Amino acid sequence: MNRTLLNAENPLLVAPGDLHELVRGQEQCIVQRLTPVVRRQSVTLDCRHVERIDAAGIAALICLYGAARDAGNEFGVVNASTRVAEILRLVGLDRILLAEDAVRAQSTESCFAQPAA
Repeated sequence: MNRTLLNAENPLLVAPGDLHELVRGQEQCIVQRLTPVVRRQSVTLDCRHVERIDAAGIAALICLYGAARDAGNEFGVVNASTRVAEILRLVGLDRILLAEDAVRAQSTESCFAQPAA
């Protein structure tokens, strides 16, 4: 379904400085905090402090993306660490969630050298 995005011109940049891991047990907090916001306007989540993400964190991002799209808004991620961006690429969400050039260069080391979560 193609839907015109009504509020995409000036997305709100959200930078939750207290968010360092988007993992099971912590994902509901961000969903509860941001769902009302993404329903009102487009949001870009600044993930510069997020170093770990797991399946629950990915599900939270999908939930926020879906809530935004249902409301005619956009949701995306910027400043993802190399590790988080690579995980999003592995599951095919980089094209949907990551803005071009939205990954901050952290290291050239592959995230496969470290556990995913």
